[in-house]
Amino acid sequence: MAAHYQIEGGTAAEISASVETGVRVGALPAGATLPSVRGLAGQLAVSPATVAKAYQTLRQRGLVETAGRNGTRIRPRPPVAAARSALRLPPVAGALDLSTGEPDHRLLPAFAPHLAALAHTGGAPIGYGDAGVLPELVDLAGRRLTADGVPADAITVTSGALDGIERLLTAHLRPGDPVGVEDPGWANLLDLVAALGFQPVGVRVDDDGPTPAGVRAALAVGVRALVVTSRAQNPTGAAVTADRAAILRDLLGAHHDLLLIEDDHAAELAALPLHSLAGVTRSWAFVRSASKPYGPDLRLAVLAGDEATVARVAGRMRVGAGWVSTMLQRLAIRLWSDPEVAAGVAAAGESYQRRREGLRAALARRGLTAHGRSGINVWLPVPDEIRAVTGLRDAGYAVAPGSLYRLATGPAVRITISPLTDGDIEPLADALLRVTETGAPTPFGA
Repeated sequence: MAAHYQIEGGTAAEISASVETGVRVGALPAGATLPSVRGLAGQLAVSPATVAKAYQTLRQRGLVETAGRNGTRIRPRPPVAAARSALRLPPVAGALDLSTGEPDHRLLPAFAPHLAALAHTGGAPIGYGDAGVLPELVDLAGRRLTADGVPADAITVTSGALDGIERLLTAHLRPGDPVGVEDPGWANLLDLVAALGFQPVGVRVDDDGPTPAGVRAALAVGVRALVVTSRAQNPTGAAVTADRAAILRDLLGAHHDLLLIEDDHAAELAALPLHSLAGVTRSWAFVRSASKPYGPDLRLAVLAGDEATVARVAGRMRVGAGWVSTMLQRLAIRLWSDPEVAAGVAAAGESYQRRREGLRAALARRGLTAHGRSGINVWLPVPDEIRAVTGLRDAGYAVAPGSLYRLATGPAVRITISPLTDGDIEPLADALLRVTETGAPTPFGA
């Protein structure tokens, strides 16, 4: 695909800019393979060192990745807005879209009555000098975190979990620093780490969270930060158990300078108890987003941590974006305080659990081992990822390829169970069996 786009330039900066232009206009799509260093150097009549420097710049910015013998290729989601990036490609006609990773919109609480109540109560307009984190939100969030065993001495608010994680990483690290990320792990986080110029270090995950061996290996290579998903891990549904948390706390306790970030994006929707690692290192943060239980458009996450870490995030926000809208903060307070909303979130968690376990049981009856202890996704290792995705597409199902979520783990597909009805489960399990009949998949967590 890259052969139709002519990369130009006589300097490393010009060459990297030309590749970026190709990405922006859509001529170099995700996965497109770039010419070899020597091949492009010959085409442009420049030295191989010039091309190598251009490719290094593109890697540091997260636009390209090294694919071993397959050379250098455009990342699945490079941090450049393409001309048509705002448009969503239509699904295959008639296909059931299980690729989105979104919650079931039918189970999200309605914002309208709460927004109407906020409009009715009115209130003085907020100016620059009075804006910031609302004390009543800090109080309510602190009580909710304390009930889950998370220290809540310092709290701020960010525009979602990924925004909070980005602010934490950039406040503590420099480009080139190694960051421990779960493997398989959240695709958005993998893209963010690449875009920020950090070095991702994969930490193996099993059903109980990051494996002790994986954490030890990451610590051995000197990671400066480690990101752990507490429960409802994306894409595998892993959840940190009490036993695993105890082991990880012992491992991390000797690494006081490590920045430990916990992501509890599903919160009460996960329907499993929280076993937090908070406070085991000197610098730590616990991020809880409102997106999965209450709706992706509620761009708000609570960030708790040690005083110095929270102060860095809050201070940097103050000189940049300023604050998260107090209207959103007030809406969150109302949602958290409404017993009917709480009951609806609990019912949604039960619905996800029923569908998730239903699919896993149907696959088990067919001899397939799928993973998903919590959350809205099921992770199924497969012998051949491309064959599985295309075969399912032909059968009328769109699933997410595991390559978006993994660094060194084996091929798999991620299935979002939010759109499934009870009647969808058996036919889907049959289709999944058909696309996994050749060969044996790599065991999960191996």
